[in-house]
Amino acid sequence: MNLINKKDLRNLQIKKLTEFEKNQQKQLEDRILKEKLLKSRLLHQADNVGISISMALEVDTAPIIAALWKMKKKVYIPRCLPKRNMEFTLYNKNTSLEKTKFGVLENHDPKAEVKNDLDLIIVPGLAYGLDKNSRLGFGGGYYDRFLKKYPTQTLSLVNSIQAFDQTEWKIEDHDVPLKNLILIK
Repeated sequence: MNLINKKDLRNLQIKKLTEFEKNQQKQLEDRILKEKLLKSRLLHQADNVGISISMALEVDTAPIIAALWKMKKKVYIPRCLPKRNMEFTLYNKNTSLEKTKFGVLENHDPKAEVKNDLDLIIVPGLAYGLDKNSRLGFGGGYYDRFLKKYPTQTLSLVNSIQAFDQTEWKIEDHDVPLKNLILIK
């Protein structure tokens, strides 16, 4: 099989997902994925959950976060650090957020509670190889670095447009496979 260059696939996926975000099918799939997540054993066993505040082309995490709070879970969101590292900071209704140069909302309060040994991390991405639970992220390597340092339960919510039966990109030594995928099908 000829592998697709990661950069080219990222650009293609961003274009496809940007179109998909305007489609009612995305809203339907996001709701289905949320419901599957809320019923999952992994989530019910977790007290401290890491999750990002989604951008428009990603699975909408706002209703998921609201459900996590209702379930009395502690929610932590990623914050980028120098040298492409990151940490997770406590997120609640009173948290003040700032938009980064990547367009991601983060907690920049220097006094924010940091917790990196989480029970579950819901990992965002652009594409997922179902054969190897591989993930194509946005290219910064933040999650791969973090998960190498703090291994834990991981899962991703995968819209139909993100799922590839076979991993069509090169998996590199630093790429950390996900432990679980929640799919539409």
